[in-house]
Amino acid sequence: MKTDHIYETDQPLPDGITTAPGEEPEEEETSVYEHHRLTADSGQKPMRIDKFLMEHLYNTSRNRLQRAAEQQFILVNGKPVKSSYKVKPSDEIIILLDRPKYDNDIIPEDIPLDIVYEDQDLMVVNKPAGLVVHPGCGNYSGTLVNAIAWHLKDNPDYDPNDPTVGLVHRIDKDTSGLLVIAKNANAKTHLGRQFFNKTTHRLYNALVWGSFQEEAGRIEGNIARHPKDRMQMAVFPPDSDTGKHAVTHYRVSESFGYVTFVECRLETGRTHQIRAHMKHIGHPLFNDERYGGNEILRGTQSSKYKQFIRNCFDCCPRQALHARTLGFVHPRTGKEMNFSSDIPADMTELLERWRHYTAGREHEFQ
Repeated sequence: MKTDHIYETDQPLPDGITTAPGEEPEEEETSVYEHHRLTADSGQKPMRIDKFLMEHLYNTSRNRLQRAAEQQFILVNGKPVKSSYKVKPSDEIIILLDRPKYDNDIIPEDIPLDIVYEDQDLMVVNKPAGLVVHPGCGNYSGTLVNAIAWHLKDNPDYDPNDPTVGLVHRIDKDTSGLLVIAKNANAKTHLGRQFFNKTTHRLYNALVWGSFQEEAGRIEGNIARHPKDRMQMAVFPPDSDTGKHAVTHYRVSESFGYVTFVECRLETGRTHQIRAHMKHIGHPLFNDERYGGNEILRGTQSSKYKQFIRNCFDCCPRQALHARTLGFVHPRTGKEMNFSSDIPADMTELLERWRHYTAGREHEFQ
């Protein structure tokens, strides 16, 4: 199966890497994907690139191409160009978009949505754990994007295949919580700028292994693909040339001795940032299989305790991570908007099990 190439807009074009099924680049990451590659004929006469592409690409518009050029998504011989660029003989042209290339168009599917807020410009949804955000390798249907396409199918201004509308940021398949969707290009531009400039407000809740000496802390460390396991992200020193700068702030909300319920505030938004940072400081997320949190990392060796943990894994069969709050400035009104979602049922049950377990066992944690 052909994979998409992923590029960073502010760096030279490296070799392509792929994203694992169900794994999403998060928040303000600027990963983009190659969608089209064309080479001008040796006898090509000078022609504006937007006009040239209109003649060679199916189902596009000049406005859409001009917006792509403004976002530096049109490259000629490896460099971004303006829409007024004149195509020359043998020019190699690459079109990038901020979403993976799909084998098929996005088909609207009647999948229930938990809509927290909606107006003419945007909608905020509470994504359940287990729902993939974007179609991709191994997940070509049944995603949040398909559900949004169904919900907005009667909106003439919303095209689910147009990258200038839709999801502004992403969370992993097995992470639950709030996401904002832009219904028009102006909304996506304004909201995207807020994520890029780190002016949004986002709080996550997580259950992690171990107890903390301090009530609050700050984790700083660059994040990049693990050199030996491409399915994981790894943390590198902040002054390293490897990876992207990342900062996570955490605060202890409730301690259960062997595990701790924490609140995390993202200063940046890198792929798997909370999961990788927490593992880096010795506190993997509870039941996070990819980062080793699905093993019994703290506690006793008794068979009763082991069975308790297995029951906990069964009641919350995914990493215990929830995107609880989301705040941003409305792109049309300029009003500050803040949204909050309840801790989902599986994590609520998990917390209740730990509260019940620790009641009267304080001596174990001394």
